[in-house]
Amino acid sequence: MTAATVPVSAGGLGDRLAGTGTLLRFMLRRDRVRFPAWTLGLALLMGYFTTTLGSVYTTTEELEAVTAFSASPAGALFGGPGYGYDAITLERFLAGQYGLYIMLGAALMALLTVTRHTRAEERSGRAELVRANVVGRSAQLTAALTLTALMCVAAAVLVAGVLLAAGYDAAGSVLFGASAGAAGLAFAGIAAIAVQVFSYPRAASGLSGAVLGGAFALRGIGDMAAVQDGGLAWLSWLSPIGWSQQTAPYVLDRWWPLALSAAFAAVTAAAGYRLSVRRDLDAGLVPPRPGPPRAAGWLRDAPTLAFRLQRAGIVGWSVALLVAGVAYGAFAQPLAEGLDDAPEELIAVMGGSEDLIAGYLGVMGLTMALTVGVFAILAVQSVRTEETSGRTEPVLATAVGRTGWLGGNLAVTAVAVPWLLFLAGLGTGAAAAAGIGDAALLWETALGHVAHAPAVWLLLAAAALLYGALPRLVPVVWVVLGYALVAGLFAPVLDLSDGLVRLSPFAHVGEYPREDVSFTAVGVLTALTAALTAAALWAFRRRDLTTGA
Repeated sequence: MTAATVPVSAGGLGDRLAGTGTLLRFMLRRDRVRFPAWTLGLALLMGYFTTTLGSVYTTTEELEAVTAFSASPAGALFGGPGYGYDAITLERFLAGQYGLYIMLGAALMALLTVTRHTRAEERSGRAELVRANVVGRSAQLTAALTLTALMCVAAAVLVAGVLLAAGYDAAGSVLFGASAGAAGLAFAGIAAIAVQVFSYPRAASGLSGAVLGGAFALRGIGDMAAVQDGGLAWLSWLSPIGWSQQTAPYVLDRWWPLALSAAFAAVTAAAGYRLSVRRDLDAGLVPPRPGPPRAAGWLRDAPTLAFRLQRAGIVGWSVALLVAGVAYGAFAQPLAEGLDDAPEELIAVMGGSEDLIAGYLGVMGLTMALTVGVFAILAVQSVRTEETSGRTEPVLATAVGRTGWLGGNLAVTAVAVPWLLFLAGLGTGAAAAAGIGDAALLWETALGHVAHAPAVWLLLAAAALLYGALPRLVPVVWVVLGYALVAGLFAPVLDLSDGLVRLSPFAHVGEYPREDVSFTAVGVLTALTAALTAAALWAFRRRDLTTGA
């Protein structure tokens, strides 16, 4: 079925929303694990931050020392505009440096939830069965948005409750929770549009994720400019994430930026409703391109089929990482100009190297590797979606074996990992080399990024093992990635021990060019990847296929 170009009569409001309550109750029951997992997960992460920071930084002097990094361009990139750092308190430091990650989590929760209960349902065929009953045309989208709003409100309340329990100021705590929830609502609206555009849930999630990445990049560039009194600080106001940060909890306590988030959520949701009546069920506004009558000669085995399915995603990630690399590499020059005044705390966060440029580029390599880790996990989750939607079974009914099918998908993703890291490093290195005037930075940065590929491979293999043995537990790998992010980027700030840091697979290769690449670690990580992959293939051969969500 292809996209319709003629609007369909939708009837009255009551007719369009018929069955919304029933669908909402069904979605709540279906997400009885996901709902508390997301909301409590965000609250527990905030609880971890409050507990750790409270035990590590017990005096104002210690906070002032660590704030030197947070007030730098690199700190603004990973944290925010840094309101209140001139009179720092524990709650101001927490909101300014770590609040961003709660907001990103809420945004990711929202866009995945909307996609799961709209486009994914249409693609699986379940939405058509639901529509055969007394269910309005807009009921599914309304129920999905209502569920997402409930999750955002619950997350806001729980996060605010954690802050209040820690003894933080009540007004700032409530505002911070509301800011995180508002970020989720804004991206729920974006997802409501994305699910109308493409006919595949993977493409819809990719579009929403690209907007989230763009919002993060705009906010990052704007905030980095703000701490340097640059002229690009206004870019932060183009980002829904930036609106939530501009509330400045515990400092200015501004509620009015949340009106921007609310208005944006309302407008994008309304646009989603408007677009939904201009297409057929299971169709997208951008129809898939019709294929040739016969498959190409190269499209005859499992790896090439996997490449065909992942091609669009790889292209999108390639462009996004290249652009992000250029944007972040451009700030190496301002960092170089401030080398003489660099405080010891900033040097510690950059790995203890007095060469802040090498330290900054090394941290960028780790950051991009963690980002590519998201790509790897999503690739495994897409493989599971192929199975649960019933599309894997017909493929395996041919001459394609289970090992070839899963192995082909993993091979394509594994090859894409160093490619994506190379592009990210190329963009970062090119911008840094052009700004500083050192051509060697180009290839040094690219190599430093690619060196993290074995760590991402290990993450991919762990996700594959869970998929092969216990597919419902694949999301557990997100916890591993989250821990790696905290251990890799915030270990000096949180005063994590070396033993805890080295539990992360990303802590062993070395952050080149600041550190030499450990080829021993590369070999060990690659061997572990091979072992986990073999175990994943063995487990997948021994279990039954599953269908349904």
